Amino acid sequence: MKMWYVLHTYTAQEDNVKGMILKGIKDTDFESLMGDILVPKQKTYHIREGKKIEREKKIFNSYIIIQCELTSQLHSYIVNLPGVTHFLGGKNPYTLPQNEVDRLLGIEERGKTKVATYEFLPKDKIKIISGPFADFEGLVDKINAEAEKLVVKVTVFGRVTPVEVNMDQVELI
Repeated sequence: MKMWYVLHTYTAQEDNVKGMILKGIKDTDFESLMGDILVPKQKTYHIREGKKIEREKKIFNSYIIIQCELTSQLHSYIVNLPGVTHFLGGKNPYTLPQNEVDRLLGIEERGKTKVATYEFLPKDKIKIISGPFADFEGLVDKINAEAEKLVVKVTVFGRVTPVEVNMDQVELI
């Protein structure tokens, strides 16, 4: 029976490892043991120089979710691939419950239908375009993506002051 497992990889090697697994098992006995291989991602948007740029963001860095019938030979093959560190659980890998995998798939789907989000990075230079601090310029200090708020350091009367603003009140410079 095919179960879901979590595979840990080196940083930024998730897609490479997925490709190596798929390429390596093609036309072998392992192919019938494998199911889906997920690298959960979410589409986000950020604005740079006045342009909206789409970007895919990995939800779990350094992790791949694999559906397979994990035999000792398949386990050994996967763990010995370059870029792979281990299955969660070591020699007796933990299985993920189906409801957790469904939740992950829901995150993937929600990411595909997301209309637009703001994405700012710390130290981005911004200009406040509305509210009591309109026309002030500053640097992004902290980001609260869920509440769509930023803490921006602006200079008021010669002193650097942190100010909380909504993401729709600012624009990148």
